[in-house]
This record gives sequence, C-alpha cells and structure tokens, in this order.
Amino acid sequence: MNKLLSFVLRAGAVAGSLASGTVLAQTPATNPMPDGSRDMYAGLGLQSAARYEGSGSRRVSALPVLQVQWSNGVFVSGMSAGMHLSSSPTVEYGPLLAIQPGRDESGTGLGADGVGASGLNGIAPAAPGEKAMILTGRLAGMDEIGARLQVGAFYNTYLNPQWRLTSSLLVGSGRDHDGARLDLGVQRLAFVAGERHRVSLSAGLGLVNRQYNESYFGVTMEESSRSRFAAWQPGGGLQDVHAGARWNWVLSPSWMLTSNLQAKRLLGDAGKSPLTERSTNVTVSTALAYRF
Repeated sequence: MNKLLSFVLRAGAVAGSLASGTVLAQTPATNPMPDGSRDMYAGLGLQSAARYEGSGSRRVSALPVLQVQWSNGVFVSGMSAGMHLSSSPTVEYGPLLAIQPGRDESGTGLGADGVGASGLNGIAPAAPGEKAMILTGRLAGMDEIGARLQVGAFYNTYLNPQWRLTSSLLVGSGRDHDGARLDLGVQRLAFVAGERHRVSLSAGLGLVNRQYNESYFGVTMEESSRSRFAAWQPGGGLQDVHAGARWNWVLSPSWMLTSNLQAKRLLGDAGKSPLTERSTNVTVSTALAYRF
C-alpha cells in the first residue's frame, strides 16, 4: 500500500482543473515492481475551480480520478501518460503525453467535461433596427479552442528520498497546435502525518512561448471586433507561479480520500491580458479513490 501512497497522486479531470486551460503534467515516482504487475487507483469526486485561467467566476464539477503504473514503467496519471526510461533511483525521465482541454465562450472546455456552453447569462437591449445580442459567457465573441493532444518529455531528479526537482516540456497546444509550455518545480513527496494520513507539497513556475500566450490570453483584431475586449498581442516568457498541497487519507487497504489545493498566479503578459479578471486562482478538490 505504501508504495502507491508515496506518489503525488495526480487527479485528472474530465472537468474541474481542466477548465483552467492548462494541464500541469506530473509524473508518479518510479517504484520497483514485480514484472507484469500494476498499481491502479480510480475514483470520483468534486472540484471547485475558475472557469478558465484568469476567470473571476468559478464552477463546481465532477472530478474523475485515475492513476495507473505498470512494472514496465508506463503510467497514466489523470490526463497525462508517459513512461519511465531511467534505471537510476535518483533520476527519472521519459516521454510524456497530455491532453490540453478546449475552451468555449463560457470558458468551459469543449469535449472535456461533456457540457459545452453555459446557460444564458443575459440579453442586451436591442437598438432600433438591430437584433438583440445574446451573451453566452464572458468570452462571447472569442474563438473557441479545441482540446489538444500535447507531446513532450519529463525529467526529474531527487535531492534526497523526500525531495525532488521536476520538469516537463509539452508542445502542441493552442489554436494552431504550436503552443509550448515548460514547467519547473520542486516537490516534497508524501510524508506521514498520522497513522492514516499522507501529505505532499509542491511549488513551481511555468514558461510559455508566444504562440501559447496568444492562443489563451491574446485577442486578435477579428475577436476584438466581435467581443468586448480590446486587441491584445502578448509575448512569451514567464507565465505563472504555482504552489499546491495534497492530503491523502487512507480509509482502508483499498479506499482512500484524496484532497488537493492548488494556487496559481498569472504573471507577465498573461496577467495583463484583458481576458484576465483575477490573476490569482485557487483550485480545491476532493475525491474518493479505490485501489484495484
């Protein structure tokens, strides 16, 4: 049981954190396992998160949880998957795949949470001879961005058995599949906080290229003409800093309650974007998971 509880369990969402528009890929810690074996947790919970990165409104949604690791090094962790290729106990690296959720006018990820556009928020009074404008969300008039499959790699190194430095690079996001994001972080792996409790901590920063910021925080001239926003052309660079804590409560050998708190602050051009209502967002989730 302890071998999987030492992971930083990544709660992957069909809804919830995906509404933020960014998948923070995390890799489970590598573990020696008998050939042909696997560890698997699956569950369901709730998550409260911003509708999209920088949104001032929130949504509560169902949160599926999935984490699997096989003895050959392959793992699935929420909306990411990869493979451990290193045989060293202090270094982890390998290929990584992740799904970047879509974004519609309401900020909801299309195809990611099965809902799509939100309900009617309001109807603007029509001027003489003009049709009323139906507002489906704060991002009305902005282009929809579909879900994207990203490819990349991860590299982690252990400072000691409790602390590790993490990094991952993913490309393929954005309107034209040319957005790239580099995440750098530090993790305190799960430590015992009572007989049945494990707590892990993390902090880091994200850097993106110009195409990434243009897709999720920029406003083109065409979008400006049909939305409430002024045109905005951001550049790349440091996009955010983030920190989090996870608490796993072992209820039995098969059941666990996993809760997660994540805070992110947008910086640079992302923080200055006219789409950004609130530069700091907090995501809270809790889910009940079963070990198969």
